[in-house]
Amino acid sequence: MAASTAVVPVPGDESLACYLENARTYSQASKAPNTRRAYRADWAAFERFCREHAQVSLPASPRTVALYASALAGSGRVKANTITRHLSAISQAHQLAGLPSPTREALVRTVMAGIRRVHGTAVRAKAPVSPELLKRFLEHVPQDLRGMRDRALLLVGFAGAFRRSELVALRVKDVQFVPEGLAATIPHSKTDADGAGEIIGIPYGKDEVTCPVRALRAWLENSGVEEGPIFCAVDRWTGVSRRPLEDHRVALIIKKLAAKAGCDPAAFSAHSLRSGFATAAAEGGASERAIMDQTRHRSLKQVRRYIRRGSLFRDNPVRNTAL
Repeated sequence: MAASTAVVPVPGDESLACYLENARTYSQASKAPNTRRAYRADWAAFERFCREHAQVSLPASPRTVALYASALAGSGRVKANTITRHLSAISQAHQLAGLPSPTREALVRTVMAGIRRVHGTAVRAKAPVSPELLKRFLEHVPQDLRGMRDRALLLVGFAGAFRRSELVALRVKDVQFVPEGLAATIPHSKTDADGAGEIIGIPYGKDEVTCPVRALRAWLENSGVEEGPIFCAVDRWTGVSRRPLEDHRVALIIKKLAAKAGCDPAAFSAHSLRSGFATAAAEGGASERAIMDQTRHRSLKQVRRYIRRGSLFRDNPVRNTAL
């Protein structure tokens, strides 16, 4: 985001100038990498809109921001929740530049309220990967080194309810095999921005074929990965790379296996493992607290969506009727 260079202005005292770059780095690190990428793209789109319509982007007037939001909504291609993210990027740019955010003004808030009412805010969720579906996917994993990695990736991703960024960031030093299974430390996560770290347990699976602990051990032993990122890229010519798997590759692996299993790949994403775990746990009768401990959600609202999905038929009141 262009405005990020304006953060932490240095006063006249030249002795403070040496700290400017560090301050910029720490300021940028306050947001997750994916969030920063999205904000940069959103800010670039707003600057482009302003250039095309002879408007000032920084500082932007509330009228300009309201018109931009209306233009996005009127295009029919941008959802209300995405427009909200665009406005967050605009707000961040102004704050980093030490300027008041135009998104807080009544005009902008009123226009956004109208956009939400007209266009709605429902999110088209990706399909969860249930345990049964996961087993079908695994039937199409090849019996080679890359297949071992993908098997471990999917099973650990499901059992640990990992976000894709957390999954590819796992390092050998972050996991410990214990008698009960696997203890994994997550140094940073979306809900742990301060990096306090969280530990989750992944017990041995009932079926050796779909056991996440055994799958991870097999991958580490056969790949020779002893330090650094656990889930590395696998090159067809040179074997295991020390390069960590890129997070978008998780979704591609899932989509590829979904297609081979006869499912619509567009219905799945990397989040399908996480939502699949929460839904299956709810179906199995796990408590809200137990699910939240594993998924590391901070909001009951999101977890209860999974619980509701998981109990749609188990606790359905139709069962108590004469039908």
